[in-house]
Amino acid sequence: MLIRCLGAEWEKLRRSRIWLVLLVLPVFSTLIGFANYWMNQAILQNGWYSLWTQVSLFYGEFFLPILIAICCSFVCRLEHGNRNWNVILTAPVSTPTIFFAKLVVVGVLLFVVQLFFFVLYMCAGFIAGLPAHFSFPPEVFGWIMRGWLASLTIIAFQLWLSTRLQSFAVPVGISVCTVFVGLGLYVSGLGMFFPLSLLTIGMGVLSQESLSLGELWTFVVMCVLFVTSGCALGIRQLTRAGL
Repeated sequence: MLIRCLGAEWEKLRRSRIWLVLLVLPVFSTLIGFANYWMNQAILQNGWYSLWTQVSLFYGEFFLPILIAICCSFVCRLEHGNRNWNVILTAPVSTPTIFFAKLVVVGVLLFVVQLFFFVLYMCAGFIAGLPAHFSFPPEVFGWIMRGWLASLTIIAFQLWLSTRLQSFAVPVGISVCTVFVGLGLYVSGLGMFFPLSLLTIGMGVLSQESLSLGELWTFVVMCVLFVTSGCALGIRQLTRAGL
């Protein structure tokens, strides 16, 4: 059943304009970060690391959470039209399967976006004249993967919001507000306790220091707990809607 649900979700996305958004937002954020790096090279003299601080700041802190919210709202948009939730929830498919299919689809999309952002980062570095063998941060692969893992926590909660709210824009607006909440918690030293802050930590947006083994385990455990909590809320919402 999960495979059939995944196929249905992909079919909805195949001819949609969501692919344009998935391309444009990472490119736009990278261009902003690259321009900031280019104009401040006298100050930013740590090569690839300095470039990462600029491009990941705009991408990971602002554009990626918004992109996640847009994707989650999009995969629920059709169901909100003409009371299609009633049709889907009365089909011979379990409610968790419906929710997990959406989670997997958005998760795969965001994984592709993360890889695309890595390519953009490399291209920006070569354009800036940074040699690949000089000061290239091996940590970048960990930042990309941990950023994706943290993204799953945001996806789970954004899907819950998108199943509750018929509006396409409101969940996106909530995501924008939570960006600042996450930033505040990160600065306060409570970053491990909020999904948006986990994204900041995972991608090394504001600090490129390596996580200790204990911090890494805490990060992974909190991601698992948040994904589980978000899925539980989303499945409960769909179950109640189907009553």
